[in-house]
Amino acid sequence: MRISADFTVVPDEFAKRAPAENRVDGTPIVSFPFYIDDLAPDAMFLHWELSDPDSIPVCGFEWIHWAVANVPVDALMFDFNDSHALQIPADFSRSLPAMIPEAVQGRTSAASKFVGATNPAVTMRYNGPQPPDKDHDYLLQVWATREELPGLNQGFWLNEMLHGLRKTDSLVDQGGAFFTGRA
Repeated sequence: MRISADFTVVPDEFAKRAPAENRVDGTPIVSFPFYIDDLAPDAMFLHWELSDPDSIPVCGFEWIHWAVANVPVDALMFDFNDSHALQIPADFSRSLPAMIPEAVQGRTSAASKFVGATNPAVTMRYNGPQPPDKDHDYLLQVWATREELPGLNQGFWLNEMLHGLRKTDSLVDQGGAFFTGRA
Protein backbone atom coordinates (compact mmCIF):
# COMPACT_ATOMS: atom_id res chain seq x y z
CA MET A 1 0.00 0.00 0.00
CA ARG A 2 1.21 3.48 -0.85
CA ILE A 3 -0.24 6.65 0.68
CA SER A 4 0.08 9.92 -1.23
CA ALA A 5 -1.57 13.24 -2.00
CA ASP A 6 -1.28 15.90 -4.67
CA PHE A 7 0.90 17.88 -2.24
CA THR A 8 3.64 17.41 0.35
CA VAL A 9 2.78 20.57 2.29
CA VAL A 10 -0.79 20.55 3.66
CA PRO A 11 -2.69 23.28 1.75
CA ASP A 12 -3.90 26.28 3.73
CA GLU A 13 -7.61 25.39 3.46
CA PHE A 14 -6.96 22.23 5.52
CA ALA A 15 -4.54 23.72 8.05
CA LYS A 16 -3.49 26.69 10.16
CA ARG A 17 -4.54 29.33 7.62
CA ALA A 18 -7.95 27.80 6.84
CA PRO A 19 -10.71 30.32 6.20
CA ALA A 20 -13.33 30.90 8.90
CA GLU A 21 -15.88 28.65 7.14
CA ASN A 22 -13.41 25.72 7.43
CA ARG A 23 -13.02 26.11 11.22
CA VAL A 24 -14.92 25.27 14.39
CA ASP A 25 -13.82 26.92 17.62
CA GLY A 26 -10.70 28.13 15.79
CA THR A 27 -9.72 24.61 14.68
CA PRO A 28 -9.43 23.67 10.97
CA ILE A 29 -12.01 20.87 10.47
CA VAL A 30 -12.02 20.23 6.69
CA SER A 31 -9.90 17.13 6.11
CA PHE A 32 -7.46 16.97 3.22
CA PRO A 33 -7.77 14.46 0.37
CA PHE A 34 -5.33 11.58 -0.07
CA TYR A 35 -4.81 8.47 -2.18
CA ILE A 36 -4.37 4.83 -1.25
CA ASP A 37 -2.59 3.06 -4.09
CA ASP A 38 -1.67 -0.59 -4.60
CA LEU A 39 -4.08 -1.79 -1.93
CA ALA A 40 -4.00 -5.52 -1.24
CA PRO A 41 -6.84 -7.16 -3.18
CA ASP A 42 -8.24 -8.88 -0.08
CA ALA A 43 -8.50 -5.62 1.87
CA MET A 44 -12.08 -5.05 3.01
CA PHE A 45 -11.76 -2.29 5.67
CA LEU A 46 -9.53 0.75 6.11
CA HIS A 47 -8.36 2.38 9.33
CA TRP A 48 -6.08 5.39 9.76
CA GLU A 49 -4.56 7.95 12.06
CA LEU A 50 -3.05 11.36 11.40
CA SER A 51 -0.67 12.49 14.13
CA ASP A 52 2.04 15.03 14.81
CA PRO A 53 5.21 13.51 16.29
CA ASP A 54 6.83 16.98 16.21
CA SER A 55 4.32 18.13 18.85
CA ILE A 56 6.10 16.12 21.55
CA PRO A 57 8.60 18.86 22.50
CA VAL A 58 5.81 21.47 22.34
CA CYS A 59 3.05 19.85 24.43
CA GLY A 60 4.64 16.70 25.84
CA PHE A 61 2.77 14.15 23.69
CA GLU A 62 2.14 13.22 20.07
CA TRP A 63 -0.95 15.15 18.97
CA ILE A 64 -3.69 13.00 17.42
CA HIS A 65 -5.31 14.95 14.60
CA TRP A 66 -7.63 12.28 13.20
CA ALA A 67 -8.47 8.62 13.78
CA VAL A 68 -10.85 6.57 11.61
CA ALA A 69 -11.78 2.89 11.71
CA ASN A 70 -13.88 0.34 9.85
CA VAL A 71 -14.31 2.15 6.53
CA PRO A 72 -15.54 -0.50 4.07
CA VAL A 73 -13.40 -0.40 0.94
CA ASP A 74 -16.50 -1.21 -1.16
CA ALA A 75 -18.25 1.93 0.09
CA LEU A 76 -15.54 4.06 -1.51
CA MET A 77 -16.42 2.86 -5.03
CA PHE A 78 -13.10 2.38 -6.77
CA ASP A 79 -11.64 0.31 -9.57
CA PHE A 80 -8.79 -2.10 -8.70
CA ASN A 81 -7.52 -1.59 -12.27
CA ASP A 82 -6.94 2.14 -11.64
CA SER A 83 -4.01 2.53 -9.27
CA HIS A 84 -5.05 6.07 -8.27
CA ALA A 85 -8.80 5.49 -8.06
CA LEU A 86 -9.04 4.97 -4.31
CA GLN A 87 -9.20 8.50 -2.99
CA ILE A 88 -10.30 9.73 0.39
CA PRO A 89 -11.94 13.01 -0.70
CA ALA A 90 -11.55 16.43 0.86
CA ASP A 91 -13.85 17.01 3.83
CA PHE A 92 -14.29 13.25 4.32
CA SER A 93 -14.23 13.67 8.09
CA ARG A 94 -17.43 15.72 8.16
CA SER A 95 -19.21 13.76 5.41
CA LEU A 96 -18.28 10.29 6.72
CA PRO A 97 -21.17 9.91 9.23
CA ALA A 98 -23.78 10.46 6.49
CA MET A 99 -21.89 8.63 3.71
CA ILE A 100 -20.75 5.55 5.64
CA PRO A 101 -22.51 5.40 9.03
CA GLU A 102 -20.93 2.08 9.99
CA ALA A 103 -17.45 3.66 9.98
CA VAL A 104 -16.33 5.39 13.17
CA GLN A 105 -14.09 8.30 14.06
CA GLY A 106 -12.03 8.46 17.20
CA ARG A 107 -11.16 11.24 19.59
CA THR A 108 -8.45 13.73 18.79
CA SER A 109 -6.03 15.15 21.31
CA ALA A 110 -8.40 18.12 21.63
CA ALA A 111 -10.56 15.77 23.74
CA SER A 112 -7.77 15.40 26.30
CA LYS A 113 -8.53 16.59 29.80
CA PHE A 114 -5.36 18.68 29.42
CA VAL A 115 -6.84 20.56 26.45
CA GLY A 116 -10.50 20.67 27.42
CA ALA A 117 -12.33 21.03 24.10
CA THR A 118 -15.90 19.71 24.28
CA ASN A 119 -17.36 20.25 20.78
CA PRO A 120 -17.59 16.86 18.99
CA ALA A 121 -16.89 18.65 15.69
CA VAL A 122 -13.40 19.22 17.11
CA THR A 123 -12.93 16.32 19.53
CA MET A 124 -14.13 13.53 17.22
CA ARG A 125 -13.30 14.76 13.71
CA TYR A 126 -10.27 15.90 11.73
CA ASN A 127 -8.19 18.66 13.32
CA GLY A 128 -5.95 20.36 10.78
CA PRO A 129 -2.28 21.10 11.38
CA GLN A 130 -1.58 24.24 13.43
CA PRO A 131 2.07 24.01 14.48
CA PRO A 132 2.80 26.85 16.92
CA ASP A 133 6.60 26.90 16.80
CA LYS A 134 7.93 25.77 13.39
CA ASP A 135 6.93 23.56 10.47
CA HIS A 136 5.91 20.08 11.66
CA ASP A 137 5.86 16.75 9.84
CA TYR A 138 2.51 14.97 10.17
CA LEU A 139 2.30 11.19 9.84
CA LEU A 140 -0.69 9.62 8.11
CA GLN A 141 -0.74 5.85 8.74
CA VAL A 142 -3.28 3.59 7.04
CA TRP A 143 -4.03 -0.06 7.74
CA ALA A 144 -6.21 -2.50 5.78
CA THR A 145 -7.94 -5.56 7.19
CA ARG A 146 -10.21 -8.31 5.91
CA GLU A 147 -12.58 -7.81 8.86
CA GLU A 148 -13.87 -4.89 10.93
CA LEU A 149 -12.05 -4.10 14.13
CA PRO A 150 -14.51 -5.11 16.89
CA GLY A 151 -15.59 -2.97 19.80
CA LEU A 152 -14.90 0.46 18.33
CA ASN A 153 -17.64 3.06 18.67
CA GLN A 154 -17.87 6.71 17.70
CA GLY A 155 -15.37 8.58 19.84
CA PHE A 156 -13.02 5.65 20.45
CA TRP A 157 -9.54 6.41 21.76
CA LEU A 158 -6.64 5.77 19.38
CA ASN A 159 -5.09 3.15 21.65
CA GLU A 160 -8.29 1.07 21.29
CA MET A 161 -7.85 0.99 17.50
CA LEU A 162 -4.15 0.19 17.80
CA HIS A 163 -4.91 -2.67 20.22
CA GLY A 164 -7.50 -3.97 17.74
CA LEU A 165 -4.96 -3.85 14.92
CA ARG A 166 -2.37 -5.63 17.03
CA LYS A 167 -4.80 -8.40 18.01
CA THR A 168 -6.43 -9.02 14.64
CA ASP A 169 -5.29 -11.77 12.34
CA SER A 170 -6.98 -10.05 9.39
CA LEU A 171 -4.38 -7.30 8.82
CA VAL A 172 -3.43 -7.50 5.14
CA ASP A 173 -1.74 -4.19 4.31
CA GLN A 174 -0.40 -0.95 5.74
CA GLY A 175 1.33 2.19 4.60
CA GLY A 176 2.08 5.72 5.60
CA ALA A 177 3.23 9.11 4.43
CA PHE A 178 4.51 12.34 5.94
CA PHE A 179 3.04 15.74 5.11
CA THR A 180 4.39 19.09 6.26
CA GLY A 181 2.24 21.57 8.14
CA ARG A 182 3.47 25.16 7.96
CA ALA A 183 3.94 27.24 11.09
